[in-house]
Amino acid sequence: MNKKKKLAAAIGAGIAPVIALTLPAGSASAHGYVDSPPSRQSQCAAGTVECGDIKYEPQSVEGPKGLTSCSGGNSRFSELDDDSRGWAVTDVGSSTTFNWTLTVQHATSTWEYYADGKKIAEFDDGGQTPGAQVSHDVDFGGLSGQHKILAVWNIADTSNAFYACVDVNIGG
Repeated sequence: MNKKKKLAAAIGAGIAPVIALTLPAGSASAHGYVDSPPSRQSQCAAGTVECGDIKYEPQSVEGPKGLTSCSGGNSRFSELDDDSRGWAVTDVGSSTTFNWTLTVQHATSTWEYYADGKKIAEFDDGGQTPGAQVSHDVDFGGLSGQHKILAVWNIADTSNAFYACVDVNIGG
């Protein structure tokens, strides 16, 4: 009997890593994205634009703070950086409300909004933890026409941020 138990344990130990490597990876326990006006990752999740993995986890565009890319520097979501993919453009007025859906809340330092690389708004949460829905009214400061808005959620207690790009037509 002892030899059978040892053999079973050895087989189990040998098979366990193979099973673990072949199981599908779970989604990152992540975090948040702009859902209105529809961000690029929101459009991917809805099937408006054909995309890769971001379709399944629009909340996962996380990267180091200070980036200016729609993908948050994550090569897995690089299609978000491609301005020629046929992103739906939302008509907005001289200001609009950006609504975030947060799947995991984090202590937040700031929320930043950029139009074509220039900061147009910042909201300071002072380290507070937001609820599952967050909204910001952003004034476009006299801009008009089509612009790519980069929305950034800076986490207070890590070096990371979450990124979302929204294509808008101001005054459209």
